Amino acid sequence: MRYKMNFDILEDDDWTGQVRDVKDPFDPQASGHDILMLDLDDDELAAMNSENDAMFEDLVGENASQADPMQDDFDQIDPVAGLENIAIGFFEQLSTAFPDAEYHSHRKRERNPISISLVDRTKTAKEDGASTMKTVSFPQNTKRGSSRSTAQVLRIIDLMHEALHEEVPITKRDMYYRDVSLFKTQSIVNKYVDDLAATIGVGRGDLNVRASSKGLFSGAGLTIHLHSGETLYGNDSESTLIPVADDIEKFEMRDGLSWVLIVEKEAVFQTLARLSFSKHPCLPGHGIIITGKGYPDIATRQLVCTLADNLPVIIPMIALVDGDAFGIDIMSVYKFGSSSMSHERETLTAPRLQWAGVFGSELAQFGVERDSMLALTKHDEKKARTLLSRPELPATWRRELQHMIFTRRKAEIEVLANAKPLVNDLGFIRPSSSNNQIVTPPVSLPSPENALTRYLVHKLSVAIAGRAAPTLV
Repeated sequence: MRYKMNFDILEDDDWTGQVRDVKDPFDPQASGHDILMLDLDDDELAAMNSENDAMFEDLVGENASQADPMQDDFDQIDPVAGLENIAIGFFEQLSTAFPDAEYHSHRKRERNPISISLVDRTKTAKEDGASTMKTVSFPQNTKRGSSRSTAQVLRIIDLMHEALHEEVPITKRDMYYRDVSLFKTQSIVNKYVDDLAATIGVGRGDLNVRASSKGLFSGAGLTIHLHSGETLYGNDSESTLIPVADDIEKFEMRDGLSWVLIVEKEAVFQTLARLSFSKHPCLPGHGIIITGKGYPDIATRQLVCTLADNLPVIIPMIALVDGDAFGIDIMSVYKFGSSSMSHERETLTAPRLQWAGVFGSELAQFGVERDSMLALTKHDEKKARTLLSRPELPATWRRELQHMIFTRRKAEIEVLANAKPLVNDLGFIRPSSSNNQIVTPPVSLPSPENALTRYLVHKLSVAIAGRAAPTLV
């Protein structure tokens, strides 16, 4: 028997599943809703199941005893097979959900939902190392329609499967615009792409899904060679778009590179680039400045991770972010990674990254009055308390968050415009009074000097001279 099934994506709390004989007319326009169409044949499904079983055995290694344990590709996962396994598993459940044509009836009835199991990236693994799972079920009793979530997952599988077979990369943004009416928001695509990658056990790049770039870098100390043959030369006074990792063949570092600065905000980054801060005369050596324009994209995180893994440890990597909960959270994404991308953490984190500022607790010594700082909002406080619940949070970060909650003030980078000059009467940087802080070597500053650059010269000089100062955490 051959059946055609159509599932209306309704905007109510019920669901409709109709099974019609192949001779019956099938008009997808009749309902006026979005349609998920499936055409199933018992013999074809049995053949697919047989093929799927063989692929699954190869995937999980049930015949490991017959395999060469030294074979390099034994444990490799085929992303195409992984996608097909998920889709076929859904169709297997669907084929047994409607055993006969009596299901034409619209009467309420007991039924077992069909589900797709995905890794829950927001939760830690179990004690035995197994991933915590979540399910996307059909039907669902939701006001947004009973089959929309399932249709979204299957559509994303279809798009990734197509990208792999045609060997044409696709971005999350491309996926969203391929079916806006189904996905509704970009966040839906972002969530399910990463869920599927984590479930199969591969990176997004293995599924031919590429990250769109938004991050920038400045500084002649970095040159990037692309597979296309193009070469991106860093510039001290201009920004360069950070390419995705799949396009990069190799990096080339300039001799004399002395520091790397990660900046939260693009406006601050552009100010530093315009002032050619990467070759500031008061700093002992050239540097590289990077921004992810807020929460960083994958390409920016991959670049920071690559620099952290390959640069000598004597070259400091420091971050300049707002002294509030969101600035600290952005920095934690660079340093520790994000929960949504925990399955790719090894290639996206820079544990050696240190926090240079802005510290709300230190601004008084720079002449910034409390009233110059912004008041803490309820949203800020809620975010701060969420961060304080993280066990991996460094002690200094924790103290800054507690200081912010206690004083009801947050320190944004822009507040440095109100800072008094960090120079004493002799024209040298005034040492900080912080406990056990390494004193910055005396260095003359050009006049007039931007308040932001004075602050950063001070912080970078401490990091370069001491290599590990207590105020850089």
